[in-house]
Amino acid sequence: MIWVPLLLSAAHLISFSIWTIWMSFTPSTLVPVTGWVGLRNYNSVLASRNWQIAFDNLLLFGIAFVLLSLITGLVLAILLDQRIRGENVLRTIFLYPLAVSFVVTGTVWSWLLNPGIGIEKLAHDLGWISFHFDWLVNRDMAIWTIVIAAIWQSSGFGMALFLAGLRSVDANIIKAAQIDGAGPIRTYWRVILPTLWPITITVVVVQLQFAISAFDLVRALTNGGPGIATQLPALVVYDLMFQRGQLGRGAAAAVLMLLILLAVLLPYAAWRYVQRRQATHA
Repeated sequence: MIWVPLLLSAAHLISFSIWTIWMSFTPSTLVPVTGWVGLRNYNSVLASRNWQIAFDNLLLFGIAFVLLSLITGLVLAILLDQRIRGENVLRTIFLYPLAVSFVVTGTVWSWLLNPGIGIEKLAHDLGWISFHFDWLVNRDMAIWTIVIAAIWQSSGFGMALFLAGLRSVDANIIKAAQIDGAGPIRTYWRVILPTLWPITITVVVVQLQFAISAFDLVRALTNGGPGIATQLPALVVYDLMFQRGQLGRGAAAAVLMLLILLAVLLPYAAWRYVQRRQATHA
């Protein structure tokens, strides 16, 4: 009977997606109305400074967050794969941030990075008066505070998948490489890491999905500020729909977000389909 909740979930998702797409072509403001305005809402959103800044931030945040969290997760997995003492404790510590909500993560990091109460104040109290770390209130650097918090939150996810992949590599392949004289670095680079390619793709797609739909972390950490310096598309949708009462434009921004998400997920789905076909005919 598992198909019943699946069917209900699919119907809920599809019906609200269709409703949002329909709203994006109407002149709706505070309440939904009928009517047809064509692409006017889309043109208005794409021409707005909020959306342009949000899209630029999404590119920067998405690339930096996915790349750095991928590298961090892989390095942590390789270190844990050395069968060190206390592995279970370290693995729990690295995975712990995943149990914390993005709102809590954003709030705690906003305290730490606040120059008045966080790291900068602690350094000043310890006598390091010349120390400055004001990224949270710096328009040019504030987006990097979101990158830092997101990496802290999500690196454990990549670490867990990479560690599972490392532990599943055939030991005979590693022994053969060692017999051929390959050192540890060359063994990882030439033998082990290429086998993790499917896991790497999965981690990248999941992290990109988070980057595109990021809302609560940004809302709690910077609230899009200073000014609109750290706006992301999800905050633009929230602003248009629930603060400015522009339902049609907010729906258009939501549809644009959906298109960005599909640009990531559809190639991944096609790649998984090809992989399964090749495995079936192998």
